[in-house]
Amino acid sequence: MDSKNHTKDRARAYPTVDAQGQHPAPVRNGQGLSHRNGRVRRKKRARSVRELRLRCASWNVGTMSGRGRELADVLKRRRINAACLQETKWKGARAREIGEGYKLLYCGSDGKRNGVGIVLDSRLKECVVDVKRVNDRLIAIKMIVNGMTLNLVSVYAPQSGCEESVIEKFWEDFDCLLMNLQDSEEVYVGGDFNGHVGRESDGYQRVHGGWGLGNRNANGEALLQAACAFDLAITNTWFKKKEEHLITYKSDHDVTQIDYFLVRQRSLCCIKNCKVLPGEALVAQQ
Repeated sequence: MDSKNHTKDRARAYPTVDAQGQHPAPVRNGQGLSHRNGRVRRKKRARSVRELRLRCASWNVGTMSGRGRELADVLKRRRINAACLQETKWKGARAREIGEGYKLLYCGSDGKRNGVGIVLDSRLKECVVDVKRVNDRLIAIKMIVNGMTLNLVSVYAPQSGCEESVIEKFWEDFDCLLMNLQDSEEVYVGGDFNGHVGRESDGYQRVHGGWGLGNRNANGEALLQAACAFDLAITNTWFKKKEEHLITYKSDHDVTQIDYFLVRQRSLCCIKNCKVLPGEALVAQQ
């Protein structure tokens, strides 16, 4: 997903967890006044407006065991700044360098299932001010980039065959995480939601752009309801693409779209593109 934001020079401080020790001091905007010939004139001050360009990805990697360096090579080749990972299958709540300047922050309960993480490039990893490792299905990172506060969330939702209590717990945790984010902050959510939002937008025109894939199911309906509750646009559905650039999962008998990127609806105009890049695969290194 390619995004571009225009931001003014403002910075806010947050508690540091897995964060860098120092950050630039806030820059305050102001107006100066000067007097000349008995008239009060406004002294013009140019406002510094910076442009933020990001390339973000979401990837269910299956496992991260033996794949760190190869992942870093792929991200560098694709010029990815940040990547949300699912099914990392790494135990613990840690961070590690994986090569090419990329740093992976992850959370997992065991080494056999689930696990989520976020990979940041050499620039973004210096901008981290807070990390919330909710569980092995949710992790969020707060960054201040060019004066803009940005929250990046990686999600791995339960499959439709899971127990209802597991599915309900996931959506409760997801809602709680988003409710604790300030409305003034940007939010990028990337993940494997294991749901089909469907081709049509019926009933969800504000968050679904009408360019989805297949038929909607219960998990997709739950995602759409959550998107509406927090006014998040599902970016995959807002760009007309060939089917090969919509499919995120293939099986012997079916092709589906279950991985999505969500942003605040007001920021949708800053998203320049969102599509699937077919053909990338990670092979465990021996």
